[in-house]
Order: sequence, then C-alpha cells, then structure tokens
Amino acid sequence: MTSNLFEINYNTNGYSQRVNLFGMREMQEQVYNKKEAQYLLVKAPPASGKSRALMFVALDKLINQGIKKVIVAVPERSIGKSFNSTNLKSYGFYADWIVNPKNNLTNFDTSSSKVTKFIRFINSNDEDDNILVCTHATLRFAYEQLNDNNFNEVLLAIDEFHHVSRDESSVLGNALRNIMTNSSAHIIAMTGSYFRGDSIPILDSSDEIKFESVTYTYYEQLEGYKYLKSFAMGYNFYQGRYTDVLSEVLDTSKKTIIHIPNVNSGESTKDKYDEVDRILSQLGDAIYNEDTGIWFVTEDSGNLLKVADLVTEENREKVQKYIREMSEYDDLDIIIALGMAKEGFDWPFAEYALTIGYRSSLTEIVQIIGRITRDSPNKSHAQFTNLIAMPDAKDDEVAYAVNNVMKAITASLLMETVLAPSFNFKRKTSDKQKSDDVNIYIKGLKEPSSDRTKSIIENDLNDLKASILQDSQIQQAIAGGIDAKIINKQLIPRVIMTKYPDLSNEETEEVRQYTVAHSVIQSAEKERGTGGDKFLRMANKFINIDEIAIDLIDEVNPFQRAYELISREMDAPTLRFIHDYIDGIKFVFTEEELLLLYPQIIQFREENGKNPDKNSSDNYEQRLAYALLRLEQLRRERNNEEI
Repeated sequence: MTSNLFEINYNTNGYSQRVNLFGMREMQEQVYNKKEAQYLLVKAPPASGKSRALMFVALDKLINQGIKKVIVAVPERSIGKSFNSTNLKSYGFYADWIVNPKNNLTNFDTSSSKVTKFIRFINSNDEDDNILVCTHATLRFAYEQLNDNNFNEVLLAIDEFHHVSRDESSVLGNALRNIMTNSSAHIIAMTGSYFRGDSIPILDSSDEIKFESVTYTYYEQLEGYKYLKSFAMGYNFYQGRYTDVLSEVLDTSKKTIIHIPNVNSGESTKDKYDEVDRILSQLGDAIYNEDTGIWFVTEDSGNLLKVADLVTEENREKVQKYIREMSEYDDLDIIIALGMAKEGFDWPFAEYALTIGYRSSLTEIVQIIGRITRDSPNKSHAQFTNLIAMPDAKDDEVAYAVNNVMKAITASLLMETVLAPSFNFKRKTSDKQKSDDVNIYIKGLKEPSSDRTKSIIENDLNDLKASILQDSQIQQAIAGGIDAKIINKQLIPRVIMTKYPDLSNEETEEVRQYTVAHSVIQSAEKERGTGGDKFLRMANKFINIDEIAIDLIDEVNPFQRAYELISREMDAPTLRFIHDYIDGIKFVFTEEELLLLYPQIIQFREENGKNPDKNSSDNYEQRLAYALLRLEQLRRERNNEEI
C-alpha cells in the first residue's frame, strides 16, 4: 500500500488556461511583459506554454527590437515539434510563427548536414531565413565553426536550460558565456526545472545576475487547471525483487508510466529486458503486435491492456511512431521506460507515475512528475509513487542504502513546497500587523538589503532548497537528528555561500533567514484555535502565527518531518543500523588518531565489561564510542573491497 508523503488539493479555477486579447495564457503574458529584456530566464512547469511564450517574445524582437534572426535550441529532436509553425493571428496576436521547413533541423538526420545548414542560416541575408530550430548538439557543433560576433543581432533561445552548466567540460555552457560576453545577442533560457541533479550551477553568479526572471510555479499552474484537482507523492519500501511486488502498487485502471531503475543502480537486476518481461508477466498474458510494436496484455479479469515498451531497442522507432500519432484515450494504457518518456514527452492522459529506485537528479523527478500533471478530462488526481529498496540492517552497503532513502525523502520534501502555495514573508514591525493565508509577519526577520538578495528570495528559493537538500552533510544531519541550530546556522549558510559566492555576509544571512522560514513554515501544520487565532505546529508545539520570530524558527529542524518519517517506517534493527552509520561519520578521525584510540577502547572494554557508550555523559567515553563506530565502518568498507 502506497504511503503518501503529501497530497495537495487545488481549486481548479481555470486561470492558467484563460487567454488575453493576444491569445496569451497567464504565464505567457508574464513573460511577454518582459519582452525587452536582453537576457530572460523563464522558469515554468511542463504544459504551462513555454514554447508559445517564446514565440510571442521572439516575434516582437524580430519585428520591433532590431533582432535579425532567432535560433531555438532543444535537447532532443522530438521536442522540436513544439516550435513548428503556429497560427497566432487567429488568436489575437499581430504575427504568425513561421519556420521555413529547411530551417527546422530537428527533422534532419545527418549531423554534418545540420551543422552546414546552421552555418548557412547564420550567414544568410535572406529575409525568410529568420527562424531556425535545432538541437543543443547542433548548436554546440556549429558554434565550434563560428565566431562569437556571428551571433550579433541574434536571439538565442535555449529550451530545457538545465542541460547547460558552468562546469568547464560543458561545451554549451562555455558557448553561452562567450556569446554573452563577446556579442550583442539576446538570450531566452527556458526550463521546467532550474535545479540540476549534479549540484553544478548552471551559470556563474556574475552571469546569472544579468538575467531577468519570470518564475511561474507548479502551484499557479495546477491551481489554474480545469480538471486536475489533486496531486500526491508517495513511496513504498520493498524487499527482494521489485518485479515481485508490482501488483501491490500498480492500478491498471490508471494510465501509467513505469520507469524501471537505471542498470547501474542497486535496485536494478542488471538485465533490463528480463525486467520488462517480468512486468508484462505480472500484468497478464502478453501478445506482441507486429504492426504497431505495442503489447496486448489480457489481465486475469479479461480486461485488455495496451502496453508500450520503450526499454527494448528493437522496434523502438515503431513504438515511438505509434505514441506520436495516437490521440484517443483507449490507444494506450501503460508505458514501460528507462531513459525515455520524461523530458518533453506529451501523453496528457497519463495520471500515475511509478518510478522504481531513487533518481539521483531532482530535475529528473520534476520531469517525470510533469508527465502526469497535464490537465485532461480523464483525471481529477495525479499520483507519483517511488518504489524504494528497504535498507537491510545486515547489508554492509548500508551507506549506499541510507543515502538513497535520504535523497528520496528530501526530494519529496522539496517537491511538496514546489507544488504548494508560497507565503510572502515580511518583517514584523508592529503588533497591528496580522498574518493571513498569504502574508506571514516574522519578528526579527531581516529585510532584503539589495536587489540581488531580493531577486534570490523572490525567484530562487526552490532552487536553493534543492542545493541544500542535495548536500551530503545536511542529509546526514537529517538522519542523525542533529541540533536544529547547527543545521540552520552552520550547514545552510555554507551551501548559500557556495551557491552565491558574490553575496556579503549580511546578504547571506538575509537569504538564510528566508530559506529557513520558507522550509519550516511551508511544511508546518496549520490549525485554527479559539477566538479565530491561527496556530502553526512547529517542533511539536503550537505557536500563534502572530507570535512567530526568526529566533523561534531557527530552533526548528526544517527537515524534522523527514527524520520522523524514517523513524516511523524503518524496523528497529534497520533504524539502529542507520543511526550507527550516521554516528560513525559524525566525527572525523585521522588514521593516526584511530590507532591511538583503539588500545584505549580495548582497555575500556576490559575494565567496564562493555563497549563505550556514545550517549554517555562522559566526553571521553563518548569519543571512544564514536571512534569504535568509525573503526567498524572502515572494517566493513575494506571487506567489501576484498569481495
């Protein structure tokens, strides 16, 4: 049975789907209002209309702002169809988006010819050569044969911008930096998930500060739908093979996407084809249809399921063609995928995502969720379930298992705040200021002292929280129940300073306070007391919402729910083993120190008839206990290396 970490209900007011006189939806209008920005960053969820928002702004730049050419770069060919020629005039806009077929390079197969066509487009003076669509790869290869000044008077639009990185090995990241520095190019960067799984920043802070941002949240998108009323994110632990427990988590009446684990993960059996066969066998009697590449599976009840296998390479093109062309509700029931059916994949009927094994990238989780949170008449609820291997207290690879569980839960906590409404936090200067469902007044909260901190607080808190939740020390602190003040005042500021090295100490503290307040209050339980007063439950105490102070917030572990979840769901031996592992790395010992302490541990055991206790009030005994835990951990690691 799936245990939901959270469920969020929406009012389905239809606002995000309404259009203005130009035919623009809510998010698109917000982007268009910043159409004159040279560098524009658009952060908005899947299905919010980012591609059309780009069309509106790009056409204005071509017609009114002196831009001569527009280049749209997408991560893979299949996404290129989102930027096909589009009739905009009939919806109220003053121009249509027209892509000359020869300039849609996502329809061509040969890499060398695409690069040649790209360079021809850049050098062309033909007025019809004003819009080109290509892949990120084509942009990279073509850039190597061009000069930065070739991008003068060009709008470069990069879709799925999280593929860019400031890492030195990122060709696309380096190209973007050079183009920004050495040309008059305009840049529009679009992404449904600005945080990366590898924690490497997308841009240097000195470059990022040049961008104007439009942030349209998941909550705004889902709140404004017509049909989808709720979303839940849950998990299941399993033991043994995941294929043996699928019947416990699958609901074949739901349009489902199953993502099997990466072959390098602990959850994988290392034979992806066998896993697909086992899944099909779990579903029923499967017969392959040669014409479509789709499996027809008859359940024990007699119900017929249509299943698409995107894992097996053979006949995959045939399956993809079927998926691209299908349009009816009954055309498909289940997709089994590995690396596909995530980014840019469009199946509006999908309502249930079952992901086996933790995905190391938060971006990947966001993209998978985006596949099932599109508005469609067939669904009022969308469900994401993560099937995770239960750590085994007897498993010497406990570090790997614990790390996976911690990441799965912390990612869930992040997604909860991404999908929920946000509060506006303000400094409380008078008792007359009363908090409500939108504004929270906090005593002692610092006001942003610069445009830089104001921009981070308004646009980047979820991105910053992603970096915090991916930090290994903070994940260990969550599982280890480390004192809240250490997390809030030492570990979190370190992450902020790493992510935003340009901030002063004062600015860092401002961002820290808002980040912690956002984390603590967003997940706090809210109740109404007597007399209409509102209370927040923080650290198992109910606090009047109008009495909240930053000092009080700093005393609360922002990840307390994650710690409580682990304690509730793990059996006693496993939980103890996890705690011992965390304790074993809490203190850092050099090999020389451990060599000195080991004889003292033996002596303590002989004199007292027991091992030293880490909970002892005696500091010396406590230190010996932690040293012993570290020695035991090293022994397990060395035994693993010998196997």
